[in-house]
Amino acid sequence: MIQVNNVTKKFGDFTALDGLDMHVERGAIYGLVGPNGAGKSTIIRHLCGVYKQDAGDILIEGQPVFENELLKQKMAIIPDDIFFFLQANTKDMMKFYKNMYPKFDEKLFFKIAECFPEINMKKMVRSLSKGMQKQVAFMLAIASRPEVMILDEPVDGLDPVMRRQVWSLIMSDVAETGVTVLVSSHNLRELEDVCDHVGIMNHGKLLIERSLDELQTSITKIQIAFEGEMPEMPEEIQVLKKISNGRVHTLIVKGEPRAAEQRIAALNPLLMDVLPLTLEEIFIYELGGEDYAVKDIIF
Repeated sequence: MIQVNNVTKKFGDFTALDGLDMHVERGAIYGLVGPNGAGKSTIIRHLCGVYKQDAGDILIEGQPVFENELLKQKMAIIPDDIFFFLQANTKDMMKFYKNMYPKFDEKLFFKIAECFPEINMKKMVRSLSKGMQKQVAFMLAIASRPEVMILDEPVDGLDPVMRRQVWSLIMSDVAETGVTVLVSSHNLRELEDVCDHVGIMNHGKLLIERSLDELQTSITKIQIAFEGEMPEMPEEIQVLKKISNGRVHTLIVKGEPRAAEQRIAALNPLLMDVLPLTLEEIFIYELGGEDYAVKDIIF
């Protein structure tokens, strides 16, 4: 659906995108994460057709995005800094979107509006709080019936109840219409609940791109205890980190979980417990050796 092939973008001497490759499948919710300055906003502006790449290809449905009016009518974008016309209220913005998007569903718009009862439709949107402006943006975006949604920090400024409401609307829309969603965020805790694919960027490149299922079966936390000293682990078990607390040892093991569990069980531990890792832990342990600030991604 979305293909980014060997894309390069420079601003003077600064290379913002350095041979970036990224692929988003149709109907996926794809989470794009990375530290500040990684290039997330730059590639989003390319996908929206705001920037034109210096080299490489950016395709949606096999078509180049830049100056492609028909393709942009199938896309809904919610940037981190939302723009609304100075004197426009929510209904004015709805009429504008209705003229811009051929598939705009007015009935759906008012149905979604029921989920955000605090929004005063007659009040100028730019006079609303940042969180309420985000709510209006989601009402407009989903009612546009897009085939692709591109979201940059979409729930920033929303309270926990509204965050859950917004994610619920997005996931319902994906299930109902098969819309493809690319979401950029620093919040891995939320992405773990909603995304099925994740890409992590740094220095204008994609370091890793996998489905959540692949990530969660590639690294495991195993707690073990032995009667005496812990024996040496078999060479085929790749231990990324070992933490010992008395006789209880916690191993972060890379590789197929069941095979590692069987190998360690053969050492006859007194106890063994295999624990799931969060998405945050997976990135910390699997990518912690990379030269970038993991804390900027996680917190």
